Amino acid sequence: MTIRSARSRLALAAVVFAVAFAACNQAPASSGGTGAGQSGKGLTIAMITHETPGDTYWDIIRAGAKQAAADTGATLKYSSDPDFTKQATLVQNAIDSKVDGIAMTAAGPSALVGAVKAANAANVPVVMFDSGIEDWVSMGAIMYFGSDEYIAGQALGKRIAEEGGKHVLCVIHQEGSTALEARCKGVGEGVQSENMQVNGTDDASVNASIVAKLQQDPSIDYIVTMGAPVALVALDAIGVAGSKAKVATFDLNLDAANAIKDGKIAMAVDAQPYLQGYLAVTSLVLFKINGNVIGGGLSTLTGPAIVDASNIGVILPFAKNGTR
Repeated sequence: MTIRSARSRLALAAVVFAVAFAACNQAPASSGGTGAGQSGKGLTIAMITHETPGDTYWDIIRAGAKQAAADTGATLKYSSDPDFTKQATLVQNAIDSKVDGIAMTAAGPSALVGAVKAANAANVPVVMFDSGIEDWVSMGAIMYFGSDEYIAGQALGKRIAEEGGKHVLCVIHQEGSTALEARCKGVGEGVQSENMQVNGTDDASVNASIVAKLQQDPSIDYIVTMGAPVALVALDAIGVAGSKAKVATFDLNLDAANAIKDGKIAMAVDAQPYLQGYLAVTSLVLFKINGNVIGGGLSTLTGPAIVDASNIGVILPFAKNGTR
């Protein structure tokens, strides 16, 4: 079996898990819970991401991480920078402060590999989440939690084609992110697609770029965005351009969930960031106190799960709670 086919099977299993998770109608644990045992008391876990300011995806990541810290009794220190070189500096700062574990993203692996090696040399365990699925083992992390973005892109591209889409504009809002590029590559294998790079920190610029592209090429019938906030900008751009294009997005937030309910956004691919944040912190506590390695050396997949009109009624209460 090839590595890719093995991942495909793992991704399929993750979809089954994610759908079952979505069907569960129990409310998620409230923030600040005491948890069982408080086994992580005295441990400090650093979470370091490439968060783009204003991207609500990271609010959900942090919600999961904070709940895990509350449940285990560990202390959580969160920091971020969308510049991968500066993110590497934050990792080194965490090492220097003698944290007990580091949970990090690796969307720019070449800029971060040196920092991970420094953590290994200092005997600080590293787990990765959200991005870095192709690189976490070679970089020196011990666990990974997230979605295979390439497979997620393939699933979305296939679904768009099934819905009649023929020409997709795939909007990448962070330059150099291997995860976002993998998403668009996967989309392009299911349906005709072209990429457009935008500045995700400037909504007005994103809007203008999408409007100009839609006016230039009216054959575009779907816009795929890499995050829920950009999807909402794309909706506005479609209105300005007078286009009939539909919007699909990766990731979810409350506004996007409501837009799906209202029929404004066709679908979203959910990688369950709350689960990523929760597992990343919990896994480090378990590793420190009991030597556990979740996944047994394989990536632990938290998605993809497609959210659309058929299941938004189940998901929406969790989105209102800030956990989906």
